[in-house]
Amino acid sequence: MQNPNSPSWADRTLLSEFMSVDELTELGTGDVAYIKPIKARDLKEMFPDVPPLHDNMTLYALLNADGTPILLADSREAAVANAFEAELEMASLH
Repeated sequence: MQNPNSPSWADRTLLSEFMSVDELTELGTGDVAYIKPIKARDLKEMFPDVPPLHDNMTLYALLNADGTPILLADSREAAVANAFEAELEMASLH
């Protein structure tokens, strides 16, 4: 029986016959984004220029499909609004 959560077209081996690794990596870049809650103490890695903040503060990073940071917001709603304004398709993380 085939797993419905892993369709055959998503098989990396099969996809690599049609797309290069670089093409797969670029898939969705510039069109698809996701929001990730992030603690202030973990920000320096993604946003090197961020000023010092309280370590336990939760902020919301809007990230490109490839994980590249787009912006940092103080609320999820603000990050969603920016994605909407930039006409980005939102992907859900689980």
